[in-house]
Amino acid sequence: MTPKRVVVIEGDDAAPEAVRPTLALLDQLNLNIDWLTPPVGDQGKQRYGTTFPEQARRAIDESDATFFGAASGKSTAALFYLRFGKQTYANVRPVKWLSGFNSPLADPKGLDLVIVRENLEDLYLGVEGEIKDLDPLDLTSPFTREKITNMSPGRYALKVITEKGTARVTRFAFELARNRKRHGRPGKVTCATKYNMLFRSDGFFKEVAQKIAESYPDIEFETLIVDDFAHRLVAKPQQFDVAVMPNLYGDILSDMAGGLVGGLGLAPSGCYGDNYAYFEPVHGTAPDIAGQNIINPTATILSAAMMLEYLGFKPEAERIEEAVQKVYAEGRILPRDQGGSATTTEFVKAIKEYL
Repeated sequence: MTPKRVVVIEGDDAAPEAVRPTLALLDQLNLNIDWLTPPVGDQGKQRYGTTFPEQARRAIDESDATFFGAASGKSTAALFYLRFGKQTYANVRPVKWLSGFNSPLADPKGLDLVIVRENLEDLYLGVEGEIKDLDPLDLTSPFTREKITNMSPGRYALKVITEKGTARVTRFAFELARNRKRHGRPGKVTCATKYNMLFRSDGFFKEVAQKIAESYPDIEFETLIVDDFAHRLVAKPQQFDVAVMPNLYGDILSDMAGGLVGGLGLAPSGCYGDNYAYFEPVHGTAPDIAGQNIINPTATILSAAMMLEYLGFKPEAERIEEAVQKVYAEGRILPRDQGGSATTTEFVKAIKEYL
């Protein structure tokens, strides 16, 4: 069979220290994958004068997926291309507690949900500016009745919710819930927005989601105000299955949900479009521990498992997940953020032994 082609971008600071042993772990499975390592970040700057040269862009376009570490500044241009250039609109962030995860909850058993974050719109379009620039629009607050440009000098950010963007990410969430239902999960989608205040933007996201829900009578559907969702997420996260929400809420609340299972070192993610996907841990680059070989690689390893399933290597993905579960359940060799003393390489070695 033709090998799958996967671009590897190690990322910045401590991220490569999690990516490299993860790739060694995957190589042990004898996968039919060609790993491509185009120059990005410092390598791209040194060789081509830019952190994201055309060679890297072409490699991504010709690949089946990208495996990404984490970006600070140097690899950000590549990350933006993976998101906006490849239109990966559904950011899927599973939150699942495993025995041995250092959860702050008294009873984390049964915590198994997925947050599906719209990945391209909302405030993350990055359209910001000075309030005075809005003067030609003659905008007035419906609450204060005051013209926006008569307020104190300041800045604005544009929040954009489109029908197309909302419909496709909501449909993705329902398909995911349907698939999870086949494997014993409840088959439920929760839509979380601030529709009680942002009537025309978040309210529109809710309306579009409700229309999509009509096409999935086999899946339970509920809408919650996002602050109520945040409360319930902490009080009893086991009540949720799949949650879909606009970009900013999804970014913040998925990080909070990661904290419920034991921290961002345990939180994987995948970003899916209609024709492409890339996979990365939820956490950042951890510059404070770079070079110390102590970063928790669990999120990176579980992101790799998500990637393998996407590429058609489901049995191998399940083997990796089972090995991670066994190492944590055994509790002998754990990363430092999970109460252990293992280095990154020691922890990955323990997973290798189970494989």
